[in-house]
Amino acid sequence: MHVLYYDKNFLYIGEGYIDSDTLPPNSTDVVPDPEIITPRFDKKKNTWVEAATDEYKDSIKPDPPSPSEIEEVRKQIADLYYLIAMGGA
Repeated sequence: MHVLYYDKNFLYIGEGYIDSDTLPPNSTDVVPDPEIITPRFDKKKNTWVEAATDEYKDSIKPDPPSPSEIEEVRKQIADLYYLIAMGGA
């Protein structure tokens, strides 16, 4: 049986396989949603919940990509067309 282990604070600490139908202490066979960054097991609801703070989640988000050269040229061309349409101000 595939089991997932959690620590005394119910935070995910690993997983493994056992040759038994009985779950060991501090373990579950419930798989967390892959979108969860820091899984914490809620025994009452028998599910994994998000333990990461909003500040932590924001800190690990990648920076938005910078525009490519083609996108920059397209914007310059669009700006020029706008200037021409407005009378060349």
